[in-house]
Amino acid sequence: MSNLKHNEQSNFDATLLRLSLDRTSRVSLQAQLIAALRAILSESRAPMGLRLPSSRQLSQELSVSRTTVVGAYDQLVSEGYLHTKTGGGTFVADQLPHLSPPPPAAKDHPTPPKAWVPFESAIPDQSLFPHRLWSRHLERAWAKPDAALLGKPDPFGWYPLRRAISSHLSAWRSLDCRPEQVLITSGTSEALEIIFRSLATQGVRAAVEDPGWQTMRQVLGALGAEVQPIPIDARGLDANRIDDAASVAIVTPSRHYPTGISMPMGRRTALLAWAAHRSGLVIEDDYDSEFRYQGHPLPSLAGLDGLKQTIYLGSFSKLLSPALRIGYLVLPDTLIASARGYLDIYAARASLVPQPALATFMDSGEFAVHLRRMRRIYARRQAHLIEALSPSAGLIDVSADPSGMHLCAALLQCLRRRATDQTIATVAQSRGLQVKALSSYSILADPRQGLVLGYAAFDEPTLSAAAQVLNRVLGEFMKDRS
Repeated sequence: MSNLKHNEQSNFDATLLRLSLDRTSRVSLQAQLIAALRAILSESRAPMGLRLPSSRQLSQELSVSRTTVVGAYDQLVSEGYLHTKTGGGTFVADQLPHLSPPPPAAKDHPTPPKAWVPFESAIPDQSLFPHRLWSRHLERAWAKPDAALLGKPDPFGWYPLRRAISSHLSAWRSLDCRPEQVLITSGTSEALEIIFRSLATQGVRAAVEDPGWQTMRQVLGALGAEVQPIPIDARGLDANRIDDAASVAIVTPSRHYPTGISMPMGRRTALLAWAAHRSGLVIEDDYDSEFRYQGHPLPSLAGLDGLKQTIYLGSFSKLLSPALRIGYLVLPDTLIASARGYLDIYAARASLVPQPALATFMDSGEFAVHLRRMRRIYARRQAHLIEALSPSAGLIDVSADPSGMHLCAALLQCLRRRATDQTIATVAQSRGLQVKALSSYSILADPRQGLVLGYAAFDEPTLSAAAQVLNRVLGEFMKDRS
């Protein structure tokens, strides 16, 4: 044996013979010995091929039975740390490095999630989500899962959830549909992707509302669709302004986003007449219609149409929590096969895990109870915000909205002469508020001027403090700046 090898063997023997075992521990001596040997072999990266003391020698040094040592050696042989040679002893394995544990990861300090800032819009108060009830439904669904949950999933989603959604839409939105027409998605962006990649041709022209949801326009552009922005008026989108090249119209008729305008019946029937005449398609985004505080909601477009030329989009992100990532489509019968063909290739992105829990949550009636509770709370918060902004009544028009989760406050003439909504929003953001300028939702020239103020996610004290800051910001713009 070379001097180098001899020195390595001597150092290794000395390390092994310094082992000690705790006889007062509840852990067995053999388990302690296995852990100690494994640590030495891994952490010291002992050179391969070095010989371990015989079981008799090590048992004598440690004052334990030979059976204890033999059992420890056998376990480490089975794990690949050691190998034996018949009549020759026990040795360190040749391929030890890959068995070594990775070096300890550097301790990181993850950035805590950012809190929602007043007046961010389109978010519910997630602290009011019925977490305990939800956890029960989730646990019941997966503690002993239904056999169907363990099989090949239906790309349209969990059937009991689709059935619960169809019942909900019938009761709340006057939309009669069958579960077979409901398709579960991960949200509006995926819904548009399914529609435009499976049901519409490349390069289709889509009429959209202006102002409108910026993300939707970005998604349509990525899907190769051409967008025709149509300025809305006090009654929403006018079907007479849709040009001849457009074959799709995307609208928020129950409550236009972001102005809050509700499309009257005349405009609704005119839009459906356009779709029937042009063999066009109307996509109805009904994102928060359940939160209505005054009067009775108008029936959905899809309900008026009988799901002939209309696709209905819904989401649970505003009703429950954005973290669920569950939305849905309701399709005309004529489009179901095309959607299935697309999903058979690309698969749905909505997670199956929360779907059975959401189905039983809806079937139990607890979902409806939650919605009614949220309507009461959000209505109070809207009224509170309007009152808190009363000092600015001569600068912005803050009127009660019969539904929704945010207010759209138009800039009055005296303020418009001093500043744009973009300038006001920038200053407000520098003071710790999240105010969106209404004009930022437009792509057409000469956009409307206003401020979009979300209130649903914030309690009354938070809204009061935020309103005080905004009142001061607005007042500063009216001071003499000469």
